[in-house]
Amino acid sequence: MTQLEIRAGTILPAHREPISLHTVDGLRLVGELAVPFEAEPRATLVCLHPLPTHGGSMDSHVLRKAAWRLPALADLAVLRFNTRGTSSRDGTSEGAFDAAVGEQHDVAAAIEYAEFHDLPRRWLLGWSFGTDLALVHGLDPSIEGAVLLSPPLRYTREDDLDRWAAAGTPLTALVPELDDFLRPAQARQRFARVPQAEVVGVQGARHLWVGEPSVRRVLSEVVARVAPEALPLPTSWSGPYETFNELGSP
Repeated sequence: MTQLEIRAGTILPAHREPISLHTVDGLRLVGELAVPFEAEPRATLVCLHPLPTHGGSMDSHVLRKAAWRLPALADLAVLRFNTRGTSSRDGTSEGAFDAAVGEQHDVAAAIEYAEFHDLPRRWLLGWSFGTDLALVHGLDPSIEGAVLLSPPLRYTREDDLDRWAAAGTPLTALVPELDDFLRPAQARQRFARVPQAEVVGVQGARHLWVGEPSVRRVLSEVVARVAPEALPLPTSWSGPYETFNELGSP
């Protein structure tokens, strides 16, 4: 079979289903779970999206591509959802944006869903605002670690970092060289109080990780922490696939 180069709109096979998360304060959040089509998951990514007041959602492109590719390429389960008041193609979650306060219940609901459904080896994957949610609300005994993309540390306080330091839970921050909010040298200073934190500066990258080289770098770095035995990630595919159309369904 002909080898297909994996591109921005390539959707590889997985079992995908819409899910609902229910928070302790009575909200229903929309989400999706993607799991490997044939294998048992090696590990699970619980994705926390960028700032919804600036367009972030479960469909933000790096998280969407993680769900499109990693179940097939790395046997990972990928759980994405919209935090309170956030809209995407999958729908709108109930409630309203609460500046990382009420969202504590959203993070807890996602972790609880993954735990209740026996999704293995749960890791948080936060991007921008989602990194603050991970650091402030995601330190849970059932979470093996967290990977942070473009952390601005806007809502994260020093005592939040101190709690991660005390717990010893693995923490990796991928910081773009040209980030708009926090660049690698600054990030190393801020994360220095967390001994186990690994700060990886990514040359030439920007906050939004635009472009296929940036996406591939991010996904490879994530898999290196969560399921290193799945590396290197293929850049081509010979099986069935779909292509995403921005104007309609895949």
